[in-house]
Amino acid sequence: MSDSSPVPETRVLAVASHVVSGYVGNKIAVFSMQSLGCDVAALNTVQFSNHTGYRQWTGSRVSAQEITELYQGLKQSYLDDFDMMLSGYVPGAPALEAVGQIAQELKRKAKPKPGSFFWVLDPVMGDNGKLYVAPDVVPVYKSLVHHADLVLPNQFEAELLSDVEITDMPSIARAIQVMHERYGIPHIIITSVSLPHPDHPVSSLSVVGSSMTSDRRARAFKIVFPAIDCYFCGTGDMFAALMVVRMREAVHNDSGEGLLTNRESWLSDDSVDALDLPLARAAEKVLASMHEVLTKTAETMERTVKKAAAELAAGADGAGPEAEEKKLHLLKSKAAELRLVRHLDSLRFPKVEFRATKL
Repeated sequence: MSDSSPVPETRVLAVASHVVSGYVGNKIAVFSMQSLGCDVAALNTVQFSNHTGYRQWTGSRVSAQEITELYQGLKQSYLDDFDMMLSGYVPGAPALEAVGQIAQELKRKAKPKPGSFFWVLDPVMGDNGKLYVAPDVVPVYKSLVHHADLVLPNQFEAELLSDVEITDMPSIARAIQVMHERYGIPHIIITSVSLPHPDHPVSSLSVVGSSMTSDRRARAFKIVFPAIDCYFCGTGDMFAALMVVRMREAVHNDSGEGLLTNRESWLSDDSVDALDLPLARAAEKVLASMHEVLTKTAETMERTVKKAAAELAAGADGAGPEAEEKKLHLLKSKAAELRLVRHLDSLRFPKVEFRATKL
């Protein structure tokens, strides 16, 4: 394979939200995966003018029936030949059930050829202790997780799926073990973990991942990386999209234990150490790309916001402090949009390096 195409031919069905302006959901996922050589079919679950972090938007949500009809349209034209599927934000339980049916159908179709289809499920339910979906979405995710190959919950979503309160590294290890045992989910990565630990630098975050053994034991690792003092929307979508590509790449390039691509869920032999798992190698590359893109976004954002604040102060039009505060928030939201397009090299060939360690 040439450097310009790090993955083998890969056709991905990406099911997530769409915004006209900005970078969240499929707007991030499609660009990121295509930039790394994947052929991506986008099934958009919402069409909004911009992401909800702006606090105002227009647009509409797609119904369960529309999701099913769109997939049937692909199927009738023999366009359902997907190697992988990535599912992100889906509005409401009926629509999520429709997405789950698509994934299960693709899994059944791939049954005669183990490893020929891989579903990455981002269970978008909430964050920071709060749901931002309807409560009836949670049991639907719980019913679907055991069909997925890789699940990517954040810390709060991992608590919902495992019923384990996560307060430290031992409890996060328990949550992962519970999910492996309860759902038989082969690969897990818990994203954006913010837990104090003596070994971690003061301003840091971590991801914690695991690929289970044949008897559902966890092989857990963590990757610690510097936190950036800024709030970005779409980081979970970017992480999920890049994990699709880098997992495919790591499994395809694995030469130490036979062809993992011909194994159910691309699971490594039980003898493979946590730090040698394709999942760990994939996550290292993903975090390197993300750190570079977020750092560059933050640098540009700081300059943009300073300039905007100065212009607002100089050109105050008497609209009042409330209107000025709202305008500044909207300008900040725009400035915080992830700067993917300007930093393709960070997606393809990140220069920073992160290394997984044992949990």
